[in-house]
Amino acid sequence: MNDSKTFLCISNYFKGNAFMTALKKQGNRVFLVTTEQLREKPWAFEYIDEVFYMPGLDLDWDMDLLLKGVGGLMKEHKIDSIVALDDYDVEKAAFLRENFRIAGMGQTTGRYFRDKLAMRIKAKDAGIRVPAFSPLFNNADINHFADTVAAPWVLKPRSEASAHGIIKVHDKDSLWRHLNELGDNRIYYLIEQFKPGDVYHADGLQLDGKNLFLTVSRYLATPMEISQGGGIFRSANIPYGSEDEKKIKKVNEAIMKAFGLKNGASHTEFIKSREDGEIYFLETASRVGGAHLAEMVEAATDINLWAEWAKIEDATVKNRKYELPKVAKNYAGIVLTLSKYEHPDLSSFDDPEVCFRVPLEYHAGLIVKSPKQERIMQLLDHYAERFATEYSATAEAPEVKKFH
Repeated sequence: MNDSKTFLCISNYFKGNAFMTALKKQGNRVFLVTTEQLREKPWAFEYIDEVFYMPGLDLDWDMDLLLKGVGGLMKEHKIDSIVALDDYDVEKAAFLRENFRIAGMGQTTGRYFRDKLAMRIKAKDAGIRVPAFSPLFNNADINHFADTVAAPWVLKPRSEASAHGIIKVHDKDSLWRHLNELGDNRIYYLIEQFKPGDVYHADGLQLDGKNLFLTVSRYLATPMEISQGGGIFRSANIPYGSEDEKKIKKVNEAIMKAFGLKNGASHTEFIKSREDGEIYFLETASRVGGAHLAEMVEAATDINLWAEWAKIEDATVKNRKYELPKVAKNYAGIVLTLSKYEHPDLSSFDDPEVCFRVPLEYHAGLIVKSPKQERIMQLLDHYAERFATEYSATAEAPEVKKFH
């Protein structure tokens, strides 16, 4: 019996080869829609039936052209599932599903995984702790926020991926100066209280609205710090069974339930406030984490998030049972920086714990794996010092935007 299904994958960023490879190995037809600027990237062409290229970047795609293009494809091929591989593609995929009445996340649910204002309102309504925030629609509301919530604050773009575009603000006069500079574009931002603390990320898999897998890690240098000041990006999974892991897993479960993620991968960020020790929700995404966090998670757990997400999508469309592979409990960490060399020589990093070398041009990056968390932290600290002196380079914000 031929139960091959047809999947349309959308990505305006070069990622998802492991996802599409796994889909194809399940016997499916795989189409990819990406941007013209990525034509020369090493996509897994042997596992993709056809690639279609759109003009424009990120949010610049002509949605009517995309709709008609997919409509033309559907004249000869019945598309069973549409999958967004990157943050910027969530709205595109939801738009197509709504128009073609294809099962999956619609536009309303999609906003909870793209629009940072929608995320905060939904989380707050569900009783989940979030830092104090306000939309930037009404002047009186903005003034009330500034007068009642202690500074500093951060202005955040509602729909940017990662920490790109965040502006830190220290007083009311500076806030209004920034808002006046934004002009009519202020509606695309929100304001939030800046809470010092440790930032965590939870990377998981969902099936039928239930969490199948979740690993919790801590940023040793936060994405905001990297995007605004450059430096050495580091992250490592935290001790299994620790209080922080238990608390974050509980909050993550509440978020997925409130936001309505049925199937797929998620990457959610939290902050543990230094002020009160509580866990606060920051943001979430219905995709695999960037900056090679997927490889770090796999090193620690033996779970390839991209491949398992693909198998979940496959099982869902075919109405089959999915079983998660056995999960390991090792520790892993990543150290990554923009490099002044196009192809930095990392051969001197020859500790046996090194299990992955980041293959990006003008980046220096390593992933390390060990049964002991203490060893991971030791290596990351040591490597970060060496990276800072031997490789590290700074970049303008548009370049750093692509870092995570």
